[in-house]
Amino acid sequence: MELTFAAATDTGRQRTHNEDNFLIDKKLRLFLVADGMGGHAAGEVASSIAVHEIRDAVFNSRDLIDRYRVDHPGVQGYEILQVLEHAIQAACSAVHTRAQAEPDKRGMGTTATVLLIAGGGDHLRGFIAHVGDSRVYLARQNQCHVLTEDHSLMNELVRRGKLNREQIESSPYKQYKNAVTRAVGVYSSVEVDTFDFDILPGDRFLLCSDGMYAYVDEDELPKQLAEGEVKEVPKRLLEVANQGGGHDNITAVVVRVGETSSTELVPRTTEVSLKLEVLKGMQMFRYMSYKELVRVSNIAEMIELSTNQVIFATGQPGDAMYVVLSGTVKLAKGDTVVAELTRGNHFGEMALVDRSVRSLTATAAEGTRLVVIHRKDFYDIIKREPALATKMLWSFVQVLGARLRKTTNDLSDALHGDRHGQETEAENLFQD
Repeated sequence: MELTFAAATDTGRQRTHNEDNFLIDKKLRLFLVADGMGGHAAGEVASSIAVHEIRDAVFNSRDLIDRYRVDHPGVQGYEILQVLEHAIQAACSAVHTRAQAEPDKRGMGTTATVLLIAGGGDHLRGFIAHVGDSRVYLARQNQCHVLTEDHSLMNELVRRGKLNREQIESSPYKQYKNAVTRAVGVYSSVEVDTFDFDILPGDRFLLCSDGMYAYVDEDELPKQLAEGEVKEVPKRLLEVANQGGGHDNITAVVVRVGETSSTELVPRTTEVSLKLEVLKGMQMFRYMSYKELVRVSNIAEMIELSTNQVIFATGQPGDAMYVVLSGTVKLAKGDTVVAELTRGNHFGEMALVDRSVRSLTATAAEGTRLVVIHRKDFYDIIKREPALATKMLWSFVQVLGARLRKTTNDLSDALHGDRHGQETEAENLFQD
């Protein structure tokens, strides 16, 4: 898949100098936006140091990145994420050291939002490392998704339910609208968000500072990123921001992933899209953002089954949950078919909670594709992602609650039916 890219930056309408910096390294396929802070040009220094330190650290690991292949992983994805995290930590230390050495730069810092594209041929994967309130947008299939979370005071208040986004402009906290809760260089180290995902043909990315996304219309962004020559796109976005007021420095880095005619890539593209579509439609994952769904998709394995192939049998230990992507699955107790499940239905979810044995036998009634989520991977993601875990577990409790209510109602109906049958029999005996 061919990559094309371009970038632009501007001081904006209300600032006297530009504290934003960006980087595009074509050979490394590395893209970076840094929005400095600190006043007296210290912010510009901080963002410049961060950009160069991150680039150098990634460059020093280029052999590892070159060895990474999605189809033949001699290097695992988490190792690439570690490279990016260590690169931001190196930048954090360098900015902090400079600030400590120069009193007029004490407290300076910067955001750092990094996208690295790695892999070979048509099998590309994106790796993001992020600190602060700059952003990465993904435009895919005419939909817009934010792949980073703002480390800002306002977003933290929204996340905790103290206010909603519509209340920000009228909130007494408005004066702190630009305050960040994490930055590179304010302290000697910083917590870094990392994230990896499949890149598909036709994907479009925008990396930008808050001076840009304040004027982004997410409904229009997919069209804006796709129109015309790529080198003109950042310029047009900057014009939109300046026409809107240009309240801050403005930086936009645009990356386009080319379409492909590779027949080998079509099944993989379909698989990625289908997994996300089915997971999104499930009650268990209904509260999740697109980014969180991608995290779940990353731990989900796809398997194909032939007609009458047994998925698991009664009495076997359970260690995975299944979701039907296509085909039909029969659940049976002995010779009695209890249920027939089709696309979007899930089963075996109790295996995510405990190690109890299977109470039913599951069999593919026809050629069937399933998504499998193993208990170990489920617990790993819960431990790493507390916010995602809360949403997932809350939905999981609701699913189990609905199952319990249904079972209770079924038992009640069965019991009522038995009583009615006994009463009828007694009446018949009396009449006889």
